[in-house]
Formats: sequence, structure tokens, C-alpha cells
Amino acid sequence: MTVSRLRHIPGINVDKMGNAADALGDPDMLRLENLDTDIAPPRAALEATRASVDADEANSYLPFLGIHALREAAVARLTADTGVAYDPEAECIVSAGGLSGILNVLLAILEQGDEVIITDPAYAGLLNRIRLAGGVPRLVPLKVAEGGWRLDLEALAASRSDKTRAVLTMSPSMPSGIVHDHQEWQAICDLVRQTGAWLVHDAAMERILYTDAPVLHPLQFPDMRERTVTVGSVSKEYRMIGWRVGWIVGPRALMNDVGLVSLSNVVCQVGIGMPGAAAALTTDDDGVAQATARWRARRDLILDELADLPCVRPDGGWSLLIDTAALDLPPEKASALLLDKGRIAATAMTGWGAPDQAGRYLRLVFANEPRARLAGIRERFRAAWGM
Repeated sequence: MTVSRLRHIPGINVDKMGNAADALGDPDMLRLENLDTDIAPPRAALEATRASVDADEANSYLPFLGIHALREAAVARLTADTGVAYDPEAECIVSAGGLSGILNVLLAILEQGDEVIITDPAYAGLLNRIRLAGGVPRLVPLKVAEGGWRLDLEALAASRSDKTRAVLTMSPSMPSGIVHDHQEWQAICDLVRQTGAWLVHDAAMERILYTDAPVLHPLQFPDMRERTVTVGSVSKEYRMIGWRVGWIVGPRALMNDVGLVSLSNVVCQVGIGMPGAAAALTTDDDGVAQATARWRARRDLILDELADLPCVRPDGGWSLLIDTAALDLPPEKASALLLDKGRIAATAMTGWGAPDQAGRYLRLVFANEPRARLAGIRERFRAAWGM
């Protein structure tokens, strides 16, 4: 019998689609189902990681909350972006990946039944971590405007209740690729201040922007330092998925509890991964801008080729959504047809929000396939869907 904490936690579908694509073993299959990328990590990160394999101090549980060099680098980056200073020893903890950091924060702040406001669509892994920590996701729909995404500000205002404990943000967000504008961030920060909630910000993709606008972070808004927890990682921007290294930065009073959860959960981080992560954050050649330009070109190619289909433009991140329900094609069926007839692996967004909102969409990840392989993708869709 399933224990109660898992009864409302569905899978994420990505694993099933990935397994199905792997089983076919077709080298011509376009792998658009998973957040991988073929763009290499920074050279400095690779060199530091290779050196750490032979370093005795990297083969250790200690220090439990992460090496000082990485904590210092994470705080320095956040301060450079926002102008807000933190103590790397008292206000930064290294986590075993960004999502592990998110879960640790949620476990530190939520009581059973507390509500966490989050956009719809949202990454199913974030929704499931809210539930695993005893919280209840309060979904705020994104709406399509001028071909892209915008936050429904009226729905956001209506989402607050006496049970609101946190707002969980991501910008660019996965899977939609929405990038919150100044008005949206202002509304989010106003709600946080009015309710006394925590703002938990997943900053994993914040520099992967296609808008040519500067990065906006909630700490840039007044009176947010003591209510904001920022969780970052090297997985996306730095292309270091396999390292499983992230960081949590927040006010001292809360970080004591987050540290206790961290020690009680994963215990420590990947020892041989942290030096490479620190090198990525401190090198002058991190390759983020160049990688973002390549991802943007791939996004543009897909949007151009699928211009007659109901795609929603992402302004950042690694993925875009197609409203297959608008074509009278359920996303699960659309995904199965693409795999069988179009040689495309793509994930239905079932469980990534409400059935009538996120459940309308199919996701395409464009971070792992070069433009040469993506060219002609419209013909694959035509072969699969007959339209």
C-alpha cells in the first residue's frame, strides 16, 4: 500500500519517455524529452574536477555544509547580480544539486498543509517536492499573450490565503520558459511582504535569456533579503548536470534550520564535484553567453519550422511547449505518435500542473540537439500527426 505522502505525487513522465527512446536505439531519434545538453562545461571546471579525483581532501564527508571556496563563489555571484551581501559561512550551504536544495528548504519551512504558490505549468519535480515536504501547491496559471507567456496577476493576487507559507519561483521557468518582467516580480514581492511568506527562488537558469534584457532577481526589490532564499546550481547555465552540485543562500536565522535538514537528508555533497563547481563560478570564461546564443538559435529554428502549430514562445530556458489540445490531440497521444512515426522523443506535461492548464501541452527540449539535426523537424511532425 502506498504511504500517504506519496498518494498525490505522480511521476514526471520524462523517465518513461527517455526509457522508451533508449529502448529503440535509433540514432536518428531526436532526443527532445529530457533536460540534457550537448554543450560542454567550462574548461576550468573540467580541469578542476580531474584534479579533485586525485585530491584526498575531496574524498571526504567534510566540510558537511560545503567547501569554503564554493560557498564564497556562490555568494559573490549573487552579490554581484543583486548588490545584496551575504556571509558565505553562515548564510550559504552547498547542496547535492539544486533540487535537493529546494527540498531541503521546503522541509525547513513547511508544516503539514501549508500552501506554496507556484505557476502552472511548473516542473513536476518542484510540485512533487512541495507535496513530499507536506505542503500543498497553490497553482497560479500562466497565460499566453502575444505568442509568449505572462503571469496571471489577478490569479496571483487571489491565490493568497491564511495558509500561504511560501512562493516558489523560477525565471526562466521550466517547462514554459517564462521570464518574469518587472511588473510580475513586483506583484510577487508585494504578495510575499503582505503575507509574511518565504520566497524560494530557483535560479538555475536565470542567465539563459533570449529577451536581451538584464537578469531580474527578487533581491533587487525592496525589503526582500530577510524573506528570500535563493537556490542555484551548475547544472544548466554551466552545463554540469552530472556534477550534482547546487547552493542555498538565505538569511542567517533560516539557514540554521536548512543546515540541519541538509545534515539529516543527503548529509553532504559530491566531494569531487565541488572544486569544479567553484572553478565554473570563478572563471572568466564560463561560456554561458556563447551557450545561450546556441540554444536561442535552436529555439528559433523550431519556432520557425513549427510556426503553423500552436507553440508558445519561451523567453528563456531550454524548452518550449506546444498546445496539442488545441489540435484535438491529447498530449500523451501526440507524444506516442511522435515517437512511433516521427522519431521524436517528447514529453507530455501530464502532472506538471492542472489537467486543463499544463495538461494541454507537449514539451520540446532544444538544448541537446544541434541545428543540423533539428532542421526539417516540421516534416517529422507531419509524418506523425498527419497535419
